[in-house]
Amino acid sequence: QVQLVESGGGLVQAGGSLRLSCAASGTIFSINHMFWHRQAPGSQRELVAAITSSGITNYSDSVKGRFTISRDNAKNTVYLQMNSLKPEDTAVYYCRAVLGTRSSWGQGTQVTVSS
Repeated sequence: QVQLVESGGGLVQAGGSLRLSCAASGTIFSINHMFWHRQAPGSQRELVAAITSSGITNYSDSVKGRFTISRDNAKNTVYLQMNSLKPEDTAVYYCRAVLGTRSSWGQGTQVTVSS
């Protein structure tokens, strides 16, 4: 069974930075495509960033140029470096692992950006 554990969320002022981590277990991490999603109160969950098993990355327009997704296969961990944070980035951030038809989610970590 795949387990994903996010960490690194917290409260930060606008313009600040945070780095989220997502540690995976129960799977061969290196062959999973990894994603970060977020969900703000009253909003649908949205895709923020993606990194394929081969390291190709993609970002939503709202975070492009500010967020960076990366992975360390030796540590079974995917990261989301978030810079120049804005109040509208406030949300619960979720990690997701996809391998074939299997999709697994973490429990989420809260990010709050104060103005």
